[in-house]
Amino acid sequence: MSESIVKTKSFELAVRGVNFYKYLVSEKKEFVMSKQFLRCVTSVGANVREAVNAQSKADFIHKLSIAQKECDESMYWIEILKETDYISLAEFDSIHQQCNEVLKIRSIIITSKKKLITHN
Repeated sequence: MSESIVKTKSFELAVRGVNFYKYLVSEKKEFVMSKQFLRCVTSVGANVREAVNAQSKADFIHKLSIAQKECDESMYWIEILKETDYISLAEFDSIHQQCNEVLKIRSIIITSKKKLITHN
């Protein structure tokens, strides 16, 4: 998965996350877990953007690693929301799948680490 695809997919995930947050607050009256989800789901794209503008390969890897962790945390919160019946299985599956797509940044991190090691 190329950097530009990750940038696009992480932005789309953030937009979807914001809209999902608005739904959870207005329709489900859930304010705590949804806020945690909002923070980490929007952080994914922000860290990907920082990675794109990294000052070094190590900085690039570091920022993408943070984005990966934030994406995984986003998945955690939607898993909790599903298990506590705030969201349906269909709602869960849809956004969880989108998070999984963004988590493919792992392959970029692994490749970048290999390149960093071989060039040093």
